[in-house]
Amino acid sequence: MKNVEDLVSSARTVYSRYAASRMERETVREWVLGLGDYAEPHGSALREAKAWFKPIQPESQLLALKPEDLERLLAVVEARTTGASSRSS
Repeated sequence: MKNVEDLVSSARTVYSRYAASRMERETVREWVLGLGDYAEPHGSALREAKAWFKPIQPESQLLALKPEDLERLLAVVEARTTGASSRSS
């Protein structure tokens, strides 16, 4: 997926499904890690999301990670209007 419009649309869909608990974290993780590189401002947010999702987390911690997971996904969606994400890992 190299089209920015497709990236934003897909990220919005993944965000919504995950937020509504209609998607498992592992599926979100695989989706994020499977994305290619993108130009700025999406590139920074996506690299940050990849770094966040890369480690496999124990199942006991997954619920606690969800708010931060959602922030990372939202940063990819909002990169167009807010610039590169300034959140740190």
